[in-house]
Amino acid sequence: MDRENIKNAKRIVIKVGTSVLTSKDLMLNKAWIKGFAGQISILMKQGREVIVVSSGAIAAGMYLLGLRKRPRSLPEQQACAALGQGYLIKTYEDFFKKHNFHVAQILLTWEDVRERRRYLNAENTLHTLLSKHAVPVINENDTVAVDEIKFGDNDKLSALVANLAGADLLIMLTDVDGLCVGGTGKCVDTVKQIDSQVEKSASGTDKEGSLGGMKTKLEACKIAMSSGVYCVVANGNRKGVLLKILEGEKIGTIFIPQKNKMQARKRWIAYNAKEQGKVIVDCGAKEALAKKNKSLLACGIKEVVGDFAYGDVITIADSDGVEFAKGLSNYSAADLKKIKGMGTKEAEKIIKQGFYQEVVHRDNLVIL
Repeated sequence: MDRENIKNAKRIVIKVGTSVLTSKDLMLNKAWIKGFAGQISILMKQGREVIVVSSGAIAAGMYLLGLRKRPRSLPEQQACAALGQGYLIKTYEDFFKKHNFHVAQILLTWEDVRERRRYLNAENTLHTLLSKHAVPVINENDTVAVDEIKFGDNDKLSALVANLAGADLLIMLTDVDGLCVGGTGKCVDTVKQIDSQVEKSASGTDKEGSLGGMKTKLEACKIAMSSGVYCVVANGNRKGVLLKILEGEKIGTIFIPQKNKMQARKRWIAYNAKEQGKVIVDCGAKEALAKKNKSLLACGIKEVVGDFAYGDVITIADSDGVEFAKGLSNYSAADLKKIKGMGTKEAEKIIKQGFYQEVVHRDNLVIL
């Protein structure tokens, strides 16, 4: 039934890895891109909406510069991306226009999805492009991104895009057939929960033009699953892979989402928003938040960390330092330090203006 469900997916995010986009010498595989564009065109003519999250810019730049090993320095990587991104997007446009579709380039950094206004702007742009029957092609903005604002890999970016766009399905195309566990070499058909055993089976990558690997794909699947999005990890080199997946064939590994889909605002808090500070709470507060769906009160707070303002996103950790929740704070760090550990009546005497009974209301709280 799960395979049957994804046959009805209307809005689809497809992540393409460098390993399927390029040949061994890092040259763009134009024959593959031609077939890829053809498959997406068929899906769009069926009335579906498709967003592509594409790696390959740095690899394409490396090829143009004659490099065979991924540069280690950030300026060199940025230079490769600057050269390769234009080449990559032109290649996509050349093949999609043969099917009478245009592609639209969107380059993102962490700040574009962490800052609420920019997040909403990106969301509006995506929805408008889809309404115009264009194909958004999204990549990390490697030409300006630095370590502190990098997604790190396009697997996570694809999950955040699926989240942002309200997608039904995320397909991650790679050079393996799916998720293999237990050293058997056989791929798992269905995953309903990503537990420690599944995570141990994952590995990174040692390919020169790539980041990530199965480990980052599992991290992306976790985000998508909690957002109510189906995921499929499959071999992009298999002929007609996209069409076969959408026809319900048993290809790759399918990851089943949670039944209770997280609200859009809570998804942003959980996975996109930049944390500005942290509070440490006692065991009673942790139990009230995690098990009883309660709001966070000042009486349960032991320590306030950082310098945050009213409305900022903060993380909530237990006395062992384990972060288990995130939420929007009704107080600045300065005010919260004045009332931490106090009961409601006592705190109200301290905060004369802008008093809230809840430090973080349960409607603005996400358990991680």
